[in-house]
Amino acid sequence: MDAWKLPLIVAGIAVPIVAGFMLGGAAVGAAVGALAALAILVVAARQKPRGPIRPAPADDLERHVLVVATCAVEDPAAIAAISRAARVDGVHGGEGAELLVLAPTQIGFLDRWASDVEPSRHRAQQRLVTTVAALAKAGVAAEARVGDEDVVQAVEDQLQSFPATDVILVLAGPEEAAAAAEASAELESRLQARFSRVVVGEG
Repeated sequence: MDAWKLPLIVAGIAVPIVAGFMLGGAAVGAAVGALAALAILVVAARQKPRGPIRPAPADDLERHVLVVATCAVEDPAAIAAISRAARVDGVHGGEGAELLVLAPTQIGFLDRWASDVEPSRHRAQQRLVTTVAALAKAGVAAEARVGDEDVVQAVEDQLQSFPATDVILVLAGPEEAAAAAEASAELESRLQARFSRVVVGEG
């Protein structure tokens, strides 16, 4: 779960209960508390089990690389790492891997408050254009997609149709790498594909 979601959930539970006690007394407060508990149980019951993330089956034995870019990737070291992965031939000695760049949306507070995801999608598309152009300069062709704001969910959604043999998570720097440590660890533990992480500017 994203760090920003927990305070909102707590507030969403606590505020109605406190308001119920203040405005209607103990009986109303208890009733609101019971409804909140019931809502939590319903949401928990509807959560999908977080099992392995399996890529779609491939119809060949070549490599298929999914690059998850949380930033525009222009850093030479990051481009070189992606290029190395993309240029490794498959089992049948093909010309190289199929490469797909995935940019999770990054929805700002005001966009979320206004329920307007278009600006975040536009920013993600801009990151994709920059990244794909940098890869093209390095001689690597890639397709591009915009994904869910949750990195793990974005990968899981994409792998329903993309037969990834490798997943590379590219992070903007050490600060973002620390913030994304939970998502990175979850991908590493759940993915049924090779997983690696590239931190721009690291080392």
